[in-house]
Amino acid sequence: MKIMFMGTPDIAAVTLEKLVADGHSVTSCITGEDKPRGRGNVMTPTPVKRVAEAHSIPVYTPKTLKDEAFSELLNELSPEIIVVVAYGKILPKSVIDFPKFGCVNMHVSLLPKYRGAAPMQRAIIDGERETGVSVMYMDEGLDTGDIIDTVAFPIEKCDDFEAVHDRSAELGSELLSKTLIKIENGTAKRRPQDSSLATYAKKIEKEDAKIDFTKDAKTLDCLVRGVTPIPGAYAYLGGKLLKITRQEPVCGKGKPGEVIATDAKGEGSFTVACGDGAMLVRSVVFEGKGRMSAGDFVRGRKIALGDILE
Repeated sequence: MKIMFMGTPDIAAVTLEKLVADGHSVTSCITGEDKPRGRGNVMTPTPVKRVAEAHSIPVYTPKTLKDEAFSELLNELSPEIIVVVAYGKILPKSVIDFPKFGCVNMHVSLLPKYRGAAPMQRAIIDGERETGVSVMYMDEGLDTGDIIDTVAFPIEKCDDFEAVHDRSAELGSELLSKTLIKIENGTAKRRPQDSSLATYAKKIEKEDAKIDFTKDAKTLDCLVRGVTPIPGAYAYLGGKLLKITRQEPVCGKGKPGEVIATDAKGEGSFTVACGDGAMLVRSVVFEGKGRMSAGDFVRGRKIALGDILE
């Protein structure tokens, strides 16, 4: 099948690399426009564009999929199937209906749970023990199409967003590659979603990553892991932003947000009281600084017993 691949971030780039490696005929890529990044605001291509160009796959960056220009591009390229992985734009009906074999989406949750923009993060934040990847036919709804294949995996107690993201990319790309073979040879089966079981994973906003130490330690553990490394869970110490990047829930008592123990030896740690239990912090990012161990933070006298994280 002639595949048009639509995607933008790292997980889409990993998937594209897998499809090419497995011999699928990716004949065009649709991705986001180059954006300025870093201190020098250097125009930077998307991860998908970098992979596509490395394999000499034609790349297109339309501002919209709803105009006549994109309709003409579709007719010119004539893809037999469109594969979508975290593209970032909603596909109109005219695009979904165009290819012979339909539009297929790789979504990083066990649908119908966690439809929407942030399924991996929300699953961790909610304390789920399992997540996975679903490959589905697309329709006009938000992640509502018929499911073709799924793969599940456990969320381990120390897994953060990065770990779940990387596992989703690895297992999801393998699943999608096998599913495309089924679609081409006519053995793919479709299963309608039970919308009564659906949940929605809304986009993670900065406010979502704020640590409220009046909550219990286990709840906060899920929050920190769910937003690490992006955007990062944070509180304020002396009016300055403090991101907590590695921690674990422990026993402890004190005023919520109060530093109740410090350890300056080696990598070290400091412990912050929560509404129930406490948070043992192993590494942080302090405002204006890079990532550092909790031991360095304690030795640098940036934090001490009795300090309050707000």
